[in-house]
Amino acid sequence: MSLYFFRISEGKYSGAAEHPFECESRESAWAEMTAVCSNLVGAVARSLKPDGEWQMELLDEARNPVFRIRLVGESVG
Repeated sequence: MSLYFFRISEGKYSGAAEHPFECESRESAWAEMTAVCSNLVGAVARSLKPDGEWQMELLDEARNPVFRIRLVGESVG
């Protein structure tokens, strides 16, 4: 089992988690990350500004990024 932490870049839940969680594999850690992200993304999208960005990272025990999910608002015109 490996330990992982979440880190969020912007908004109400920004910062790195103090308490790690355990997962059997990188794949199960990814599944946990996507489940947590899916619970947050609706509120995040509603508060995202044009040209704004929100991201969630999954960090390993050494707090190095393993995975990142980004939501970007771009103005194109």
